[in-house]
Amino acid sequence: MVDAQSVGVCYGRNGDGLPSQQDAVNLYRSNGITRMRIYDPDQATLQALKGTNIELMIGVPNDALQSLNDQGAANTWVRNNIQNYPDVRFKYIAVGNEVDPNNGNSQYVNFVLQAMRNVQNAINAAGLQNQIKVSTATYTGLLGVSYPPSDGAFNDNVRGFIQPIIGFLTENNSPMLANIYPFFSDPNSNLPYALFTAPGTVVTDNNNGLQYSNLFDAILDAHYAAQARLGGGNVEIVVSESGWPTAGKDVATTENARTYNTNLIRHVRGTTGTPLKPGRSIETYLFAMFDENRKPGEESEKHFGIFSPNQQPKYPLSFN
Repeated sequence: MVDAQSVGVCYGRNGDGLPSQQDAVNLYRSNGITRMRIYDPDQATLQALKGTNIELMIGVPNDALQSLNDQGAANTWVRNNIQNYPDVRFKYIAVGNEVDPNNGNSQYVNFVLQAMRNVQNAINAAGLQNQIKVSTATYTGLLGVSYPPSDGAFNDNVRGFIQPIIGFLTENNSPMLANIYPFFSDPNSNLPYALFTAPGTVVTDNNNGLQYSNLFDAILDAHYAAQARLGGGNVEIVVSESGWPTAGKDVATTENARTYNTNLIRHVRGTTGTPLKPGRSIETYLFAMFDENRKPGEESEKHFGIFSPNQQPKYPLSFN
């Protein structure tokens, strides 16, 4: 039996003209999307999720991390945003997103682990530790080496930040969350490899003989190798974002987005796993439900939506 529940969709709201939170939740339900990621504890979204069977990954925004270094504040956060919603199916709390010692949000690095610990303490005190896992969302930018996959390693100056987090996840039997985007890894060099359409092996890892026919698996296995180097060989990875934009770059077309997301859903729902971690479905969250025209960064960042703000699909995509 294939795990049809292995695919969710990220729900960001950084755009104009988006539907109401209730309409967005209804759109998830009508399309058979059973998992959602949100990036902050938006009360209207939580209200709309009440009584649905949608499993939720809820985020602590980076700018709230410092406040949650206070245990009392973490207790209050969990009470207000988790315990007050007993009929919402919380699954993960993502404490911070893509915090990186090497980029523009490095000011948050020293707050992530303590915030995770305090949120975990609050979850434990509420008796929810078997239901909700506390983690943080990382990304491929933390890796200094990603090729070949078995050489995957975190940047030298990232290790002091990420190793204690890996230890925390090991202690609490929680997964690492990782945002994985073949789109941002030079797909021009081999587009079929990035879109899951290569006819056979593209990369053979000479260290272990493993063969890769798609870039998603290669990046994911590089993350696994990097974790293993720091004692996290048994920490599972949940892919907390992956997707393909429909505008903003030459390869950002509607057809490529349809191809990538269709093949991604098929791949992660199956039981092939990755070459390094075979025989399992890969819990994955597509980015994103809607285009977000207010997102900063490159133009392509604004065009990852699988639905337009008017709730019409940009291209056919089946979640069933």
